[in-house]
Amino acid sequence: MIYHRVLPHDRRAAPDEPGGARWIPRTLQGAGRHDNPDLYGAMYVSEHPLSPLVEALVPFRGTGELREEMLVRAGSPLAIATLETPDAMLVDLDDPQTLSAEDMRPSEVATRHRTRTQRQAADLHAGHPGAGGLRWWSTLESLWINVTLFDRAVGEIEVVEVRPLGVDDPLVEEAAVLLGLES
Repeated sequence: MIYHRVLPHDRRAAPDEPGGARWIPRTLQGAGRHDNPDLYGAMYVSEHPLSPLVEALVPFRGTGELREEMLVRAGSPLAIATLETPDAMLVDLDDPQTLSAEDMRPSEVATRHRTRTQRQAADLHAGHPGAGGLRWWSTLESLWINVTLFDRAVGEIEVVEVRPLGVDDPLVEEAAVLLGLES
């Protein structure tokens, strides 16, 4: 399976080191949708390359002009990584049968209440020890399928490409249009 991830990238870092495409910043986690750093590390990726970029730029929605500094985090430039992983078993929260079996409703998957989604993720992680992660839809565009990979699945990921992002990148331009950022 091919996934995409936007991250602050350090070109000198090995893939599993801070700034690398496979690094999970577990010590910095806790506020994300499926974060449970005491139980596992989580890597957020998407099947659609636009989704993680829009997620990274959404705090700037409607603020005016797209600026290069919006593509920097913690002093490092943002890059988009293309990752390939064997078909891992995912708990598919976009599947009605899965939701029914887990006694969940779609509104519970897409909520912004992190205490709820984090508790669900912890329960699903424990209840599905063979699962590599969770598959769910973006709250910004339901056709974009996102995946939360648990750290137990990350070792199987191959880094296909890491591409720096700039304001003139067509993907960045498309994200800017969607978010009302002038370029």
